[in-house]
Order: sequence, then C-alpha cells, then structure tokens
Amino acid sequence: MATTVKTGRTVGQTIEAAAERWPDRIGVDLGTAAYTYRDLWARARRSAAAFAATGVKPGEAVLVMLDNTIEFVDAWLGLALIGAIQVPVNTEYVGEILRHQVKDSGAWLMLIDQAYVSRVEALGADRGALRRLLAVGSGSRDWEDIFESATELPRDAIVTAAEHDIVAIMYTSGTTGPSKGVRVAHAQAFTYAQHAGEAMQLAQGDVYFAPLPLFHIAGQWALVYACFQVCATAIVRRRFSAGEFWSTVRESGARVSFLLGAMANFLARQEPKADDVDNPMERMLVVPLINDVDDFRRRFGVRVCTCYGSTEVNVPLISDYEVTEPGIAGRPVAGFDIRIVDEHDRDVPVGAVGELVVRSSEPWLLATEYHRNPEASLRLFRNLWLHTGDAFRKDAHENYFFVDRIKDYIRRRGENISSFEVEREVNAHPAVLECAAVAVKSASTEDDLKVVIVLKSGMTLEPEELREFLRGRVPRFMVPDIVEVIAELPKTPTGKIQKHLLRAR
Repeated sequence: MATTVKTGRTVGQTIEAAAERWPDRIGVDLGTAAYTYRDLWARARRSAAAFAATGVKPGEAVLVMLDNTIEFVDAWLGLALIGAIQVPVNTEYVGEILRHQVKDSGAWLMLIDQAYVSRVEALGADRGALRRLLAVGSGSRDWEDIFESATELPRDAIVTAAEHDIVAIMYTSGTTGPSKGVRVAHAQAFTYAQHAGEAMQLAQGDVYFAPLPLFHIAGQWALVYACFQVCATAIVRRRFSAGEFWSTVRESGARVSFLLGAMANFLARQEPKADDVDNPMERMLVVPLINDVDDFRRRFGVRVCTCYGSTEVNVPLISDYEVTEPGIAGRPVAGFDIRIVDEHDRDVPVGAVGELVVRSSEPWLLATEYHRNPEASLRLFRNLWLHTGDAFRKDAHENYFFVDRIKDYIRRRGENISSFEVEREVNAHPAVLECAAVAVKSASTEDDLKVVIVLKSGMTLEPEELREFLRGRVPRFMVPDIVEVIAELPKTPTGKIQKHLLRAR
C-alpha cells in the first residue's frame, strides 16, 4: 500500500514558500522595524551562511539567549537552513539552572545578548562543551560583523531537511529533577503552529499580536510560525504590559491575539474605560480560560477560544469560540488519539478524573524524546502513550476539562517552574535544613509560588531575607510569593514529602 508523505512541513520550506507567495507582505513587525517575507528569507540565508562560516555543522546544537529581536528570528531560520538545532534559552535563567541547560545541550556555540554574557561568564569553566559566545547588541559587534560580511547562502547549499529531522531542543521545567530538553522534529513544530492558528481562525492578511517571548513555543511557533504559514503579520514586542497592550493593538491594527490566562486577568483588572470596546481586536486565544470570560468578551468586544498544548504533546485539544465553562480545554483535534486513564493506564469513566494521555495517528507530531535522558523518555511514553502529567475529566459530549497538575511543578506568570530547582537553591541558604516548593491558588488563574521551610536548630530567617538571598541565584519568577516556616515537613513512612498537605495549609 502506497504511503502519502506530507511535504512542506519544515522551517526552511515554510519561509521560502512565504517569500515566493507574498514577498512584499510584512511578516514580522518589531515596532522599531518591520520585515517583509522577502526580507526574512534573505536574512535567513545570510544568517545560515554566517553560522556555517563560524563552523556550525548539520545536527549540531546552538544555544540562543536573546530577547524578542530580529536576531532571534534570524538565528531560528538560519540554523534550520543548515540543518543545525536551535536551543532557545529563557532570558531569566542564571546560576545552576542556566549551567544545566548549557551543559546538557552539548552546544559549543552560543548566540547571546551582551546583557546576559556576564551570567555565562559567572559559570566559570564548568560549561560543558560551550567554548564560544557570539554577543549581540550593547555595542558588541561579534555577531553583527559575521552576519554583515556573509553573503546569502545559495539555494543549492541549503540543507534539505526532512519533517522528522530535529529542528530544536526546547527545555521544559523538570518535576523530579532538572529541566529536560524536548527534541522537536520539524513536523511537530509546524503542526503546533498550524493548530494554534486554526484555533484562532488565523487567515491571510491578519495582523496578530501576542506579547509572548520568542524563546517559548507560544511566541516562536504559535505567533511567528503560524503567521508564516498563512501570510499574516506577527506583531512582536519585547514583553507583556497590561498598560500598553490595547494601545499596541490600536496602533498595529491587530485583529488576533494569544494571551496566557494570567495576562487576560491582568487586562480584566485594569480600570474600565469608556473606549475599552473601541479596538480592532476580533479573536483571542486565552490559555487557560479565565473565569469571567463573558465579561471579558463584552468589555473588549472580542471572541474568545481556548486550547490545551505543551512542548511534548503539541495541541491536541481546541475549543470553539462559544466556550464558557471554567476549566474547559476543548475537544480532540483530528490526528490525535486521547484518553483519560488511572494510575494503571486503564480508562476512567466519563466524568471521573485521571491523567490525560495522547498519541498521534501520524508520525513526528509529538516529542521524539528527552535529550540525553532515556529514562525520562521511557516514562513519558509508558505503554505507548504520551503521559501528559495533567489531570483531566471529560463530559458525555467529548469536552475535556483541565482539573489539576499531576506533575510536581508550578505555573506562575506564564512560566513553568521546577520545584526541584527552587528547592535546591532555597536549601543552599545556611539557615535552611530542608524545604518544599508548592503551588497555591493565585488570583491570576495560575499559581503563586509557596516555599515551606524547616530551619536548622537555633537559626532564624525572615521571608524577605530568603527572597533577597534568591535574587541573582534564580530567575525572578522563581522568587517565592509566600514563605512559611514550620517545625517539620509532613512525610510518608518512606520519607517522601506530602506536598498535598502543604498546599492545603
């Protein structure tokens, strides 16, 4: 039986096709400068030539620690054209968290904003294979000189990638250990962007503004890549600002947006204005859905939908625009098989809570494996199903509802936080005997970070003192909202901390 192989689902094919079909349409608007699809294709080939001249080979990983700049887009596209692997780095990372990703990636080269160079230098010689930094901005011409001296890579020198080739290693927060690198195939990145676009009904000519970082899949794939696929314009800004969001929408003419639930709540809590509804915004993807979504729709005159996705699992659930129920994540997307199972991977009854497990009906749509972590990869794909680590229930109409996280991580202000990494840094304080980091309910739909600590005998520690100790050691989003000192952590007979009791305190 003949097999139909889908083509065109690679980064290089997508940007080349966009430049051929819509050369003069703006693909990326950074506010300070805008780039047509013709510009982006030319810059991608120049970036590819620059990386090749630096010595990057197909299959090699390159760390990219940049803000939302054109250089980030150049690096992403250019590395794909020479068959190299992009490894985006969260620009908040410092200390041991940064060291782990640098070493685990195996990369020898890092493209980095000059403002973050000192963080890498502070790691000393213990950087794994990393031996060269190319700085961008703040007076540095490391990358600029190489880029400007390069000529556009000829078409016949571009690596013809297959959809199963790895295009990126995206690090996602660890739950029982350090962050894990998800090895992402071209087809997975493409379909994630495609499904996000379909959720919002993104179409040719749309102007799409999402205030998300490009080092996250939501910014890079659900915003920019989705635009590349349909000839929309991606409005990219440095960061989210509740006070500036609607002015940017009006100035850019944005009709489509993707907001994290916390962002939507921040907008909803702004002082109401008479002209709130006077804006060009039509459609919004809000993840997760906020509780007062109907009020949000009426106030800003927008349609709202939601979905469920992750770095590992793609986007297997999408809702329609009429959704209202709190906690709803959507209905299954074609191409994905979905079940809700108990701890033994047996299906639970309709309405019962269990873990969401997923598999795809065609290859390369889910994470291939965790980088250099075969044990975690085996756990992820137990019994041939990808285990999301998230608790769900469904109703009789195949609507799926997110209930809670089974995995031990915290979701705070759009960032997934590894409790293991927080606890490691808190335990480094000389007054701390042991601790546990847990999520507690936040007013912004996601979580507040709570750290419960046991002090060493005779020691004292004020919450602000601990926070000050952590600043500079961890990203800002890992500095705890709540610090509680107790005499003893609740534990099981085998010594495991009972975090569910700490969350309930």
